[in-house]
Amino acid sequence: MLRNILVSVGLSFALVGCASVQMGDPAKNAELKNFTPKADVASVYIYRNENMGGAVPMEVAVDGKPLGTTGAKTYLYTEVTPGTHVITSKAENTSELSIDTSAGKVYYVWEEVKMGIMYARNKLSLVDETTGQSGVKESNLAATK
Repeated sequence: MLRNILVSVGLSFALVGCASVQMGDPAKNAELKNFTPKADVASVYIYRNENMGGAVPMEVAVDGKPLGTTGAKTYLYTEVTPGTHVITSKAENTSELSIDTSAGKVYYVWEEVKMGIMYARNKLSLVDETTGQSGVKESNLAATK
């Protein structure tokens, strides 16, 4: 019984701990939180605004090209050409999301953390502007590759 309790407590700490990810420039972080669209590209924010699973860094790629790593309360930002793009996030599982983008628009992708068997899982979802901006505002920019 005591062993089961200790295992449960240990898993809880693993799920809410903090992943060490390289952070982006604070000035760029402040600038990006203005959410100003650019006329010739689509802006994409991929955010992870939860503490759960914080000990698990999650690798994010756009169209197969590594973008960066998220941790608890972080986000990544990229600009893409108009068209269809595939965002991939790797944790215990691999989540993929295909989005159709238009120039001059801003897109918000939530990297939701879910309970896994060995460690955290994730699910990518396209969210509305209000939800996305709120999630990004409570997060900080992680470094991109």
